[in-house]
Amino acid sequence: MTNIRRCPLNGSPVLVTAVTINRQPLLRSVQNKQLLLDIIRTVQEIHAFKMLGYVLMDDHIHLLLRPDHDELSKIMQSIKLRFARQCMFQRAWQPRFWDHIIRNQHDLNRHLDYIHYNPVKHGMVKAPSQYAFSSFNAYVERSVYEENWGAASVPLQIAGMNFE
Repeated sequence: MTNIRRCPLNGSPVLVTAVTINRQPLLRSVQNKQLLLDIIRTVQEIHAFKMLGYVLMDDHIHLLLRPDHDELSKIMQSIKLRFARQCMFQRAWQPRFWDHIIRNQHDLNRHLDYIHYNPVKHGMVKAPSQYAFSSFNAYVERSVYEENWGAASVPLQIAGMNFE
């Protein structure tokens, strides 16, 4: 076991980044991405949390969560173990994950922008709306983003941010 100490969330949202073992593209296939989304929904029923945003890349994920209880490590352990077992991988994920507690609405908006722009940043699509495994289009439906957001250039509010 590790000696990592995580700050209590006290109801705050948190951005979580988890990376596959040796950066293998274990999530490259549509089937594995869909399986991971299904697993996250199952884990949501066990460990109460709200999914505020997400993006599933080929070798890492960003999740913006608001756990009902301070169970972030249990949530991530459950997601990672279930995915590895379902795919029959001995090891699918790096042992730890990176987290950032969201401090205020501005911080939340910046991190949502960051995860939604991630597929463009990594050259997978030309606009966030073209990427299926992200919460971006759900935010477009709720009129939070315009459909062409992030298509022309890096949004200024996330220029220089680099979590993955």
